[in-house]
Amino acid sequence: MAKKGNRVQVIMECTEHKNSGLPGTSRYVTTKNKRNTPDRLELKKFNPIMKKMTVHKEIK
Repeated sequence: MAKKGNRVQVIMECTEHKNSGLPGTSRYVTTKNKRNTPDRLELKKFNPIMKKMTVHKEIK
């Protein structure tokens, strides 16, 4: 049987790229513990289209 836990998969999307108007999107999939971090996650990740580290925020 699979374990039941508080970990859920979330999608991270680049905020700077969305506002820049460039084509394409930079997205990452990761997991988080809903009990420890109930609000939206915000991490610095590498954006391969812009070729630099940018802020990625959790989307729906």
